[in-house]
Amino acid sequence: MAELKVSSGRAYPLGATYDGRGTNFALFSAHAEKVVLCLFDHSGTKEIQHYELTVNDNNIWHIYLEGVEAGQAYGYRVYGPYKPLEGKRFNPHKLLLDPYAKKLVGKLIWHKALFGYDIDSPAKDLSFSTLDSAPYVPKSVVIDSRDFDWHDDKHPRIAPEDTIIYETHVRGFTKLHPEVHDCYRGKFLGLSEPCILNYLDRLGVTAVELLPVFSFFGEKDGMYINNYWGYETLSYFIPESKYLVNNDINEFKQMVKALHAINKEVILDVVYNHTIEGNQMGPTLCYRGIDNESYYTLQKENKRFYYDSTGCGASFNLQNPYVLMLVTDSLRYWVNEMHVDGFRLDLATSLSRVRGEFTQDSGFLLAVRQDETLRQVKMIAEPWDATMDGYRIGAYPPGWMEWNDRFRDVVRRFWRGDRKQIGEFASRITGSSDIFGYSNRDIWSSVNFLTSHDGFNLEDLVSYNTKHNTVNGENNRDGNDANWSWNSGVEGMTEDQEVLQNRLLRKKAMLATLFYSFGTPMLVAGDELNNRQFGNNNPYCQDNVLTWIVWDALDAKDEALLEYVRKLIKVRQEMTIFKRIKFFDGHVIEKYKRLNIKDMMWFTNTGQEFTSADWYNESRRSLAAFGYGESVSYFIIFNANEQSEKWKLPKAFARADIRVLTDSSDTYKQDEKIQAKAAFDVAAWSVLLLEFKEPEK
Repeated sequence: MAELKVSSGRAYPLGATYDGRGTNFALFSAHAEKVVLCLFDHSGTKEIQHYELTVNDNNIWHIYLEGVEAGQAYGYRVYGPYKPLEGKRFNPHKLLLDPYAKKLVGKLIWHKALFGYDIDSPAKDLSFSTLDSAPYVPKSVVIDSRDFDWHDDKHPRIAPEDTIIYETHVRGFTKLHPEVHDCYRGKFLGLSEPCILNYLDRLGVTAVELLPVFSFFGEKDGMYINNYWGYETLSYFIPESKYLVNNDINEFKQMVKALHAINKEVILDVVYNHTIEGNQMGPTLCYRGIDNESYYTLQKENKRFYYDSTGCGASFNLQNPYVLMLVTDSLRYWVNEMHVDGFRLDLATSLSRVRGEFTQDSGFLLAVRQDETLRQVKMIAEPWDATMDGYRIGAYPPGWMEWNDRFRDVVRRFWRGDRKQIGEFASRITGSSDIFGYSNRDIWSSVNFLTSHDGFNLEDLVSYNTKHNTVNGENNRDGNDANWSWNSGVEGMTEDQEVLQNRLLRKKAMLATLFYSFGTPMLVAGDELNNRQFGNNNPYCQDNVLTWIVWDALDAKDEALLEYVRKLIKVRQEMTIFKRIKFFDGHVIEKYKRLNIKDMMWFTNTGQEFTSADWYNESRRSLAAFGYGESVSYFIIFNANEQSEKWKLPKAFARADIRVLTDSSDTYKQDEKIQAKAAFDVAAWSVLLLEFKEPEK
């Protein structure tokens, strides 16, 4: 390679920016003493030149190399003191990834050279490694962001009140699909295949939420031992290489474009709270070697160790303005350059701490709120982290959605027949106003879910009383013990028809509860197909048929459940009452003042409105809700008893036109008329949804 023409370049934008003539390189490090840019051949295996970055403007080291084109592989060596007790862990023997790199070449090979210390030394991380890591790490690659034609692609901009989220895993969803092209299975392009697009379109969901797709390198020693889900991020700008067919990041764009073409949004599950580098015993791949003190939150009393609010070793330090800038630049990149429509923030509480305390005035939350790009996309918080004070559900600003685990837990408990659930159940299915009804927040702030990637899936929820995680290799210690599950009388798989029928009834009732509750519903891929994980409630390390959807194994009963879920989604989308934005408040509807009809009412099976005694009846396992709509109202009955119940409708609705929309037990057919004055049966373990035309005055 000929000697390049060198100039000082500019501090911004950070990363490698190709302009058609050459490339500007800019790297943040507040404590480095020297930075060297290393250029490699296109395979990333041989270093061909290196250049020292001699200009440092306000902690940004930069250089411009005329003649460096898109496709150039590179990495950094950063010099400075190696003093772990002071929080400094510079080691120029470690080739480092550019935090702003948009593409990688090469594999991450787990080798002791990756560590800044000598892993064989009794001094552990206080020792110093002189092994060169370059042969074992991927290299950053300069890209030309102009090489993809989006044509007329636009963000679907689905209204929050119309949103139905489908959480899935890129690899697990398509790996075994028989109609997906062989080389596309388990890849981004697999999600672009007509059979997958048709499936999602017919299902009726509006957004596909992908488990982490940022580069994470799940392979260690050639095996997937602990990172199938992808919650150990290496780079915040690069799609995971395992999901690419030809290491072409445009494949991700093709997937987004294809999903947008059928009016589906793409939401990414993102992990900014920690990185793959972990704690002081972890490798030095990027942030630790560039500026450990800036990128990570260190313990005040001993800077050798890290403050950890995530349970994963070291918390990313968003109180540092440059680190906060990295995170917000990354989010904007995925929206502007990759056309993503929203994000689910893993352990969001960890991102929102100031001096260890969660606050709505954290730099991160304020930055998102004022950002012209980010405030227009969906932002979903997992509103907790791994600390004792990290549970902050309901504490996020207006405009944010939040995972509502209290909805999950009470719905599970109600449908396994637990006592004393009625009051909280009623609150959760009407949007959880006691949690989210503050600061003028909207009813869709609550993301309601029965299951997620983390925990039992729906089939296992009704098939197992306890977790069965032995195959994970942790002696069944991992995973949550509080699953609120019930196996219906037999643990695991069975041929007992009575048990199987109970499981089916409860699954259908829970699914109806999910889609007929107020808030934003989230369905986990496979729950609509009776997909099972054989009692494993923490399959983070299982990249195999345990977590993949086995499409070829689907039979008539699976197709029947799928059709049922499609019907639930269709009914929800057609009912205008579910498009409301504000919470119910129990006010009397003015034009029906004489009948004392309120915007939300609760009834017993005798047709009487709930009294205090009914709410405090510990053995009650059924209730009905009436929700007022401008033209069409709904009446929904939840019966978690082991027997059917006789129900009578309230006298105030005696002259209403009433028809069945769905019955989870199939006792009644869709559109079947219900006589308001006559008692009727509601099956055990069932949800009956009725449509009310407005009663006459």
